[in-house]
Parts: sequence; structure tokens; C-alpha cells
Amino acid sequence: MRAYTTAHLSFALPEGHLFPLYKYPGVAEALKGLLPILPAPEAPKEALYLAHERAYLDRLFTEGLTREESLRLGLPFSQGLLKRALHAAGGTLRAAEDALELGLGLNLAGGTHHAFPGRAEGYSLFNDVAVAIHWLRAKQGFGGRVLVVDLDAHQGNGTAFFFQNDPTVFTLSLHGERNYPLKKEKGDLDVGLPDGTGDEGYLRALEEALERAFAFRPDLVFYNAGVDVLKGDRFGRLALSPEGVGRRDLLVFRFVRRLGVPLVVVMGGGYNRDPALTVAAHALTYRLALSSLA
Repeated sequence: MRAYTTAHLSFALPEGHLFPLYKYPGVAEALKGLLPILPAPEAPKEALYLAHERAYLDRLFTEGLTREESLRLGLPFSQGLLKRALHAAGGTLRAAEDALELGLGLNLAGGTHHAFPGRAEGYSLFNDVAVAIHWLRAKQGFGGRVLVVDLDAHQGNGTAFFFQNDPTVFTLSLHGERNYPLKKEKGDLDVGLPDGTGDEGYLRALEEALERAFAFRPDLVFYNAGVDVLKGDRFGRLALSPEGVGRRDLLVFRFVRRLGVPLVVVMGGGYNRDPALTVAAHALTYRLALSSLA
């Protein structure tokens, strides 16, 4: 078993920007000694072109993003940003291959679920899960059914849009109903929660949603394990405790184990006012995945 990280990569941010670059090396450090942690490889451009629109990628690789597009992304465009996004997507792609081979694949980055086929949005330059699914289909001969369990606090609008007309992919998103994005895309199962939802209300809704989603009988599961559901997150608007997040993860892993299917875990969001809490919650997800499924 191994995990992939973008901890070796960074990019320039304006002073005071809230993007949590700190958490990627922090989580890698917290898991050191548990398993080999490898630098995430760069995703082949061929893989990106399988998922994203050619016009978008051609312009991104030659001209970058306009100021308006950078504002939609929420990050200033730079070559460093582009390079890191390529490696984050590559980590998910490699973790997906690991999952098919070993039963579990871990990327200590990724979960950029707001990227659409033809545009960047919400800190998401590429939709790493969509890229990985398209790559497995085209290059690895994988023809099975895929379930995306997205438990980031924000709806996975880009992922939902990617697979709206694909009957072989089921997208579940459990998120804050009044949170970003303002316009939700239609996934296969969208569960919107009120602001301030805590452990018990969240876990009740999640168990019901997982029962419905796993009835799809997937052959592979992707889990976006965002920890912006924690109370005190700058953007999450939900109110789970650290213990509640651990119970959430164990519930997902119980369903995966019951069905006996491979799982890919990607990091998703986490912007707590206490950076140490963000790192600890992300690290716990991966520890529980290892203890439950490895």
C-alpha cells in the first residue's frame, strides 16, 4: 500500500489568501511511517484530453487563464499552479490504478470537484476524479460501474455535470444546501443539508444516502473526503465534530467493505480556522481507510 502527495509542489499566493497549501505537507508528515508516501506523478496530457474539452486545455497550456477565469477559479493563474494541478490529477489517476490492483488507492490531494469539462471553478483546474475514470475506461480496460461518494461540504457540481448522461457512473453529493455553488448541478443523488448540521443529523442523512447509492452495485468507488464539514471551517457552514468526521469515514468504509469493492480516497476541501484541526482530520481519514480496508 502507498499514497501520493503534492507536498513537494507549491505556487505563489497573494498575502492573506485562504487556500490551505499548508495541509498537503502537513498530512504527508502526519502519515509518515505508516506507509510509503510518494510524490504524485504528473498526469499525462493524454489523460486530461480524454475528459476535458480540447479548446479549454489548448488555451490553458498555451495562454493560461484570463483574469475573469482566475476570479472564477479563486486562484491567480501561474505555471506553478498549473504544475501542481497536473500532479494532483496524476496522484488520483495513480491511486485509481492502485485501487484496481490492491483494493485501496490513496491520494493526499485531489478532490477538485468544481472543474467542468470546459472551465475551471472553485479552486479546481482539472476534475481529477473525472480524468481518472476516463483514463481507466480508455487505457486500463475497466468497464465496470463507478460510484462517486462526495462528502465535501460543497456540492460536486463539476463531477455531477461530467456524468449526468453516463449510466455507468453514479454521483452522490451530501453537502450544505445554501453553500457554494449557488447553482447546483443535478447529480444522481444530491442531499442538501441546513447550515449548522451536526454529527447526528449528518450521519442519519449519510447512512440513508449510502444505502441508496450502494444499491447501484458499483465495481469501483471514489470517495471525496473533504473535512470542510468540521465546525469552525471558514467555508463549510456545517458543524461536525472531529469524532463525527471519523464516524462519517468509518460509515463509508463499512459500506465499501460490505460490498467488497476497490476504493479511491481523495482529499477534498478543508479550511478550518485551526489549521492543525484540518490536518488532523484529513490524516485521520487516511488512517481509518488503512485500518478498515488495507
